[in-house]
Amino acid sequence: MTYRLGVDVGGTFTDLLLIDEATGGTWTAKVPSTLEDSTIGVLDL
Repeated sequence: MTYRLGVDVGGTFTDLLLIDEATGGTWTAKVPSTLEDSTIGVLDL
């Protein structure tokens, strides 16, 4: 099982895209960006 994760940390939102390499399935998420520490927005999912 292989997945690929893309993260775009922007000024207002952080966008995430997860791709299942075996099936081509995709999942997306959008969370508010946290300017003081960009990892907070990603880890709060």
